[in-house]
Amino acid sequence: MPLFTRRFALAALILSTALALPAISHAADITVFAASSLKTALDVIAADWEQQTGHHVVISYDSSAKLAKQIEQGAPADVFISASTQWMDTLADANLIKPESRKTILGNTLILVATDKTAPPVTIAQGFDLAALVGDGKLAMGMVDSVPAGQYGKEALTTLGAWDAVEPKVAQTENVRAALKLVESGEAAYGIIYASDAVGDDKVAVVGTFPQDSHKPIVYPAAVMTTSTAPEAQAFLDDLFSDAAVSIFTAQGFIVLK
Repeated sequence: MPLFTRRFALAALILSTALALPAISHAADITVFAASSLKTALDVIAADWEQQTGHHVVISYDSSAKLAKQIEQGAPADVFISASTQWMDTLADANLIKPESRKTILGNTLILVATDKTAPPVTIAQGFDLAALVGDGKLAMGMVDSVPAGQYGKEALTTLGAWDAVEPKVAQTENVRAALKLVESGEAAYGIIYASDAVGDDKVAVVGTFPQDSHKPIVYPAAVMTTSTAPEAQAFLDDLFSDAAVSIFTAQGFIVLK
């Protein structure tokens, strides 16, 4: 058989074999917008899900307010996980979430941390003089008008009668993790963050817990966006209730709501 004929036959065989093989499915990319307080736990959960499913998850972390506004402006998110109902309601009112997908997945606790790891514990109750405790230093907390941790913090301090005196000492940050970093670095003497943010952090001391009745319940609603065309988005959301995910969230200090 001539060389050209043999090569043609070989090429035809390769082509016919390739056409006979099943099509290879490509892993889908899921884009998740999530409150910054979720980062430690959600990174682990997403990595586990990727390994199990072969799908790739891209997560953008920031304050719930900033993420919600980005989605309103057309940012391509498949799933949104907020640290408060306010910003999820904002997207729901704009018909930007699939109502049937909305679930409240987690709860959290508001705590006071200090940069001095030897700082003694304090009792946070009505009449708590936080301004005196902070002294000449700063109190770090999320932006009180938009960041959920800051909103919960201001509400709690107002309820306890401590806000007016401590307000001039407040250093407001773009998200709760930024508030924690100010305390870790010593730029703020104290900070108001979530209990989940302090788990495993040996750079700060947890000195007190705010009473649950001093602020609205801290909850994390999640939903799939109406613009999402990825069926894997709902599958990822459902996986947040799996036994493995629940264990990770619980170990990180969250309260799992089923």
